[in-house]
Amino acid sequence: MKLLSCLHVWGGPPGPRPTPSSACWNKSGPWGTRADLGVRPTSGTAVGSVFLALCLSLHAESPQERGKRIVNECLDALGGQQFMNVQSREVAGRVYSFYREKLSGLDFANIYTRFDSEVTDTTHVLAVRERQNFGKKQDYGTLFQEKAAYNISFRGAQPLPDDRWERYKDTTFSDIFYILRIRMHEPLIIESKGADVLLNAPVEIVDITDADNHTTTVYFHQSTKLPVREVFYRRNPVTKDKDEEITVFSKYRETDGIQWPWAIERQRNGEKVFEIFADAVKFNDPKMQSNLFELPSDIKLLKPE
Repeated sequence: MKLLSCLHVWGGPPGPRPTPSSACWNKSGPWGTRADLGVRPTSGTAVGSVFLALCLSLHAESPQERGKRIVNECLDALGGQQFMNVQSREVAGRVYSFYREKLSGLDFANIYTRFDSEVTDTTHVLAVRERQNFGKKQDYGTLFQEKAAYNISFRGAQPLPDDRWERYKDTTFSDIFYILRIRMHEPLIIESKGADVLLNAPVEIVDITDADNHTTTVYFHQSTKLPVREVFYRRNPVTKDKDEEITVFSKYRETDGIQWPWAIERQRNGEKVFEIFADAVKFNDPKMQSNLFELPSDIKLLKPE
């Protein structure tokens, strides 16, 4: 290593060292006096410290270099190329909704996701479709497409209110797994914000900012390299204030060579609003039907709320 090479210089020249009986042995050390070597008298410790600092500075990472390294390590930990090759995902489990920290709803859920590789403007257009089915019979749910979303039930398909649709888009665009899978080709600014401790675990903090100046702050576990928390802000359409959106990831398990969090919790302005505990996760299931992501041609279209 170059750093070790730098430090080796201060161990003296190569070859056998003189013995105390050698002519050059004196009180200043085995290599003669400083005057003999043409070196001005100074503190060896000080010089060594300066040289060590110089060597370290030559090898120090910039915040951008460190941030990109951390993100690349995360990609490898998630599964590397196997993660990048994911075309679809199915998560089955139990979902809970909360209002003012109190449980307001719970149900079984099957969440189907399919990525769209044909979308080019991934900064502004979603490159994913998602179908959220609820209940043991999966007989009602929500369909999210690239430019629209619908609540689906036996009554028909009703367009999702604008505020919920915008929140879903912002949450998806800012999701670290979506960023890693879809948006890494964009001119993103990836910058390390240093290290910290989160819930007694050492983490690396990285800001990821897109061309529209939207920033997601991600906390990566230092040992596993996996994301454990993300934070972004969005403008509240009613109050016009900024809402703090936090997602916490835990209970990672490997499925088909890919690491995925089986527990996800979302918070808004410090209050828990959503939680999911997965019972099963599948990737690239060939049995996943493509019509899950389309409205049936004979379904009744209801008026918006």
